[in-house]
Amino acid sequence: MSQQIRKERVAIYPGTFDPVTMGHMDIIRRASKQFDRLIVTVLNNLSKNPLFTVEERTELLRQAAADIPNVEIDSFRDLLVNYVRQKDAQVIVRGIRTVTDFEYELQNASINHSLDPDAETIFMMTNPKYSYLSSSVVKEIAHFGGNVSDFVTPEVEQAMKLKFNRADGEKR
Repeated sequence: MSQQIRKERVAIYPGTFDPVTMGHMDIIRRASKQFDRLIVTVLNNLSKNPLFTVEERTELLRQAAADIPNVEIDSFRDLLVNYVRQKDAQVIVRGIRTVTDFEYELQNASINHSLDPDAETIFMMTNPKYSYLSSSVVKEIAHFGGNVSDFVTPEVEQAMKLKFNRADGEKR
């Protein structure tokens, strides 16, 4: 009987993460249980004007996911399928909140598959308690001095206060 060596199951969870929310963290925690290694990677989305730099987002993710041993945090500035090949990953993980998300993510998955037929995408439905949550909404609430503590980690909340010059908690 020959002994078969099992290849490490590696998944990539790409995103802008500007900022990382509790919804993102829910997907990270759940996906990390499904794979030997989960690489959460910050992308530089050219169509968005981010609040945080790629380096700041990467560091905030490192802090948020520090307690999950099989999660790595990285960033990239390339086509996702190139990054997937570079990391020898088998799966791309995407979170879905709404039908609109599904349509957008299905289009991206189809494009990625046409660029690399080995690039499989797995969709994870968000926990219903985070289905309304987006980074854009969190940034808007923080911009106007609202409480975002239920939506982000304490480190992200503090970083947002500093970005919006509210370290003292005062509203503009």
